[in-house]
Amino acid sequence: MAFEKIEKTLLWLAQHQIEYEIHYHPPLFTIEEALSYWKDIDSLHCKNLFMRNHKGNRHYLISFECHKDLDIHALEHMLHEGKLSFASSERMERCLGVAPGSVCAFGLINDIDIAESASANELFSNGHRVKYFLDSELKTAPRVSFHPCDNRASVVLSNEMFQKFLSLWGGEYEWIDV
Repeated sequence: MAFEKIEKTLLWLAQHQIEYEIHYHPPLFTIEEALSYWKDIDSLHCKNLFMRNHKGNRHYLISFECHKDLDIHALEHMLHEGKLSFASSERMERCLGVAPGSVCAFGLINDIDIAESASANELFSNGHRVKYFLDSELKTAPRVSFHPCDNRASVVLSNEMFQKFLSLWGGEYEWIDV
């Protein structure tokens, strides 16, 4: 099924009474491509990176306003995990259920209840495989948007619904200045 990841994400949101707005578009692989489709969507649009530590046993999702650049070196110092590198497509699929170009906050849905399938040295103390870092600007944005685990759509949530999503996910997250 071509849109199965989108449908799975939307079903999860609906089951948890998270109100959303969806916008379908062609596959978007870069922010530059996306900006022309996002121009009429009133929300803070996010860029998302999925990284791992040098040992490969810790995974980090970072979301930030799409016009900003992340200082990865500064993030490395903050984490005290040594060098960070971008996670492979295999790790993206295993940890977040996404492919390159579709990394997003909603991938964290696939991080719920994974303890049985994860190696013990991969799990944080809260039982999740991924720690989430968010641009502090997202904390006060009235609306935020992410791909729904597939880059052929964008989902917009109100701040209240995004906070509810984070609470339901239940993993560790931290607000950072990007």
